[in-house]
Amino acid sequence: MEQKRFQFLHISNLALLLLAGGLAAIFRLWSRPDLARHVPEFIGLSLLAGVLYLAAVYLVDHFRPGVLALLIILSAGVAFRLLLLPAQPALSGDVYRYQWEGRVERRGINPYAVFPATPGLEGLENPRHPLDTGRTTSTLYPPLSEWSFSWVESILAYKLLYTLLDLASLGVLLPLLYLTKQPLSFAVVYAWNPTVIVSFALGGHHDALAILMLLLAYLFFILRQPVLAVAGLALAFLSKFFALLLLPVFLRRPRAVCAGIFAAVVALAYLPFLGTGRGMFSGLGDFARGWEGNDSLFRLIQLAGNSKLQAYLVAGALVFGLVVYTLRKRMDPLAAGLFLISGLLLLSSNAFPWYFTWIVPFLCFFRNVPMLLLSITCALGYAPVVAYAAGQPYRDLPLILVLEYLPVLLWLAFAAVRGAGEEQKLVGRMQG
Repeated sequence: MEQKRFQFLHISNLALLLLAGGLAAIFRLWSRPDLARHVPEFIGLSLLAGVLYLAAVYLVDHFRPGVLALLIILSAGVAFRLLLLPAQPALSGDVYRYQWEGRVERRGINPYAVFPATPGLEGLENPRHPLDTGRTTSTLYPPLSEWSFSWVESILAYKLLYTLLDLASLGVLLPLLYLTKQPLSFAVVYAWNPTVIVSFALGGHHDALAILMLLLAYLFFILRQPVLAVAGLALAFLSKFFALLLLPVFLRRPRAVCAGIFAAVVALAYLPFLGTGRGMFSGLGDFARGWEGNDSLFRLIQLAGNSKLQAYLVAGALVFGLVVYTLRKRMDPLAAGLFLISGLLLLSSNAFPWYFTWIVPFLCFFRNVPMLLLSITCALGYAPVVAYAAGQPYRDLPLILVLEYLPVLLWLAFAAVRGAGEEQKLVGRMQG
């Protein structure tokens, strides 16, 4: 029996190496300097990378390989990111906005009070990549993200910063897996996820900061340190607003003290920018009114005959309902994180591919297959880059959205109906 298990482990380790080699070959192709002109090929290779990735997750789930496999997973995860670091962020220009805002910060200017078209600030733009969107919109990012923009200067430095934070998140996942009695090899779900790797090592997106803060909050929560946990959640909120959704989950006793700490941390962070007044959130408002991208259920709500404002009200009510359901069910905190953030992304008016990195850490603990699939198919959300690079408007194609979301939504609906049926049967047996 032991010999047979050893053979299985040997085969699984070899298979992991082969899958890592295939993924590395794809990432190497993505490091080409003209990637912006090959977005359709990128999307096709992303889906292929997703197949290899899902095979690796399946392998780890079913064979539970040991220490050697963990070393392969971690070293390959680092190598994948190193392959993409030197490449230009061809799929999104967000990092160039970070660079502009970082230069504003270093000049001592309030980033909530200015925007790229502000007279006298023209010289702060990157001359090779002038900002062509949001030129009259002030920043929509919260303070901790704003400060992180001022820590570095070059585009490569931004990519390196957020990739290091991404790897730090992987480092926090390991003790979380240990504390929840999960195999450490389950870290492959995050370490090898193509969307995660592309978002940070290639795109340089700052979401890595929020994910790290959120995972630290969960680590303190599991270690029964509620004050540190809620402070960590506040830092996650100050990096990306989505973390606010999890505040009810973290507000365990003493509730009043924890809520006060959350509010105090947030207030202290915003204190240096109070001179802007209500204009501090004008950029966020402009984004909500003017942008809609790669959305799913939000678009369906609008297609039902609702205005955009009505769609926001309906989506907000549904998200509130999800929070109430989570609390009433006394859901496991990590399961609640996956449930609520998944619901938020599906109901949001904007769900760009890098937003789906928010759910991937939770998939290390709970294998929600439809959302695992969506973490791969979300690469189709880069399709508008093709037309945009040719000078056309940035617009989603209905067929692409159907391909991206329909299998996931049908799968989730089927799982929900089946789960409700099983729960009803259980209640019936208990009553009988």
